[in-house]
Amino acid sequence: MRIKYTISVIFIVALVIIEKENSIISKVSDKLSPKLTPLTPLLLLSASLLTAAQHNVSTDLSSHQHVNHHLENWTRSIQQSASPASAAGGRKHILLLATTRTGSSFVGEFFNQQGSNMFYLFEPLWHVERMLTVETGGTNATVAGPAYRDVLRQLFLCDFSLLESFIEPPPEDHVTAALFRRESSRSLCEDPVCTPFVRKVFERYHCRVRRCGPLNLTLASQSCTQKEHRAIKSVRVRQLETLRPLAEDPRLDMKFIQLVRDPRAVLASRMVAFSSKYDVWKRWAVDGDLPVDEDEVRKLKGNCDNIRMSAEIGLKQPPWLRGRYMLVRYEDIARFPMRKAAEMYDFIGIPFTAKVEEWILKNTRASKEVSGVYSTQKNSSEQVEKWRFSIPYKLVQLVQKVCGPTMTLFGYKFAENKDMLTDKSVSLIEEKTFL
Repeated sequence: MRIKYTISVIFIVALVIIEKENSIISKVSDKLSPKLTPLTPLLLLSASLLTAAQHNVSTDLSSHQHVNHHLENWTRSIQQSASPASAAGGRKHILLLATTRTGSSFVGEFFNQQGSNMFYLFEPLWHVERMLTVETGGTNATVAGPAYRDVLRQLFLCDFSLLESFIEPPPEDHVTAALFRRESSRSLCEDPVCTPFVRKVFERYHCRVRRCGPLNLTLASQSCTQKEHRAIKSVRVRQLETLRPLAEDPRLDMKFIQLVRDPRAVLASRMVAFSSKYDVWKRWAVDGDLPVDEDEVRKLKGNCDNIRMSAEIGLKQPPWLRGRYMLVRYEDIARFPMRKAAEMYDFIGIPFTAKVEEWILKNTRASKEVSGVYSTQKNSSEQVEKWRFSIPYKLVQLVQKVCGPTMTLFGYKFAENKDMLTDKSVSLIEEKTFL
């Protein structure tokens, strides 16, 4: 009974807020999507919690009080951003969209290393995914999509308050020692964001180049506003269409770069990097026939379909994406890193700096000692073909069967037999130009 009562309170609060904020919402630019209002995530999260309660998810009153507090913070933060928009003023907002094991950490460094006028964030949506998974029993795309969108919008506007509501443990006075992969953002480890080191405070993702105190998000926000451009990397957005309101927000000059990779190579890489999560695949690699109706196979197909559908939308260049979308293959970056980086900067419309060139030269000729599974230092051209010798042909056949349309769209050739798979003289990459 306590669960149902708390959920009802959340719905009532949501409805009251909507009633009070109608005047605010009406002031938002007409260019914003009419189907997804700033309060859509609030209702979706409430609905998701109700569904969880109906499925007898174990919880208690205190946890729902925490959710209620989380919803209030979310709503307050969105209200603050729902003010009349101003022009982006020449500032670029870059979102690197990818999935895991596609080289996104490496490509993200093209922007992280740009210099003093780029504010770069590494996977801030990790916190959103984690909280939604914990509180709703799984990452529901209907809930996660709008939540990701709204957090990204706030971050591109240098407002960390919405992200704060997803960080655990909650920041105190806007200070946290729990931001995921803080060390992967130069902007969060430089002055004035790098505050004096505090003893006896454990920060798992502490800055590597210098000793800093816990992250002060107020200082991070101030640093963000002073930078000329902003870039975010994320492997969590599943559908490009959910980000349409960002493209149509006049406060933002969005540039979407979708990074893709041969799904056969992605599977081979994930089987190494996420070994425990891919035990089923490793067992299939050794045992007999592969069951095509397994959950893991359906998950693979779903991932391939999501990537393909987003790319199809982007390549069609609808009015809201015209001049804002670029598709890049990991294989092209690995073979021609300098050229592709220059093309990305040209697409964005900002200078390709000497610092980025220097970083690319240094980090595409790495020794084997530093080329770990999570390293951004790679012998890039070597990585392109490596997967072909580390995955059984029957797994390759399965990927080709369920991800065929995706492979065709991106120009990845099918391996017709075992010999073709391991024949280095035969390229499985079609030379292809994307808009």
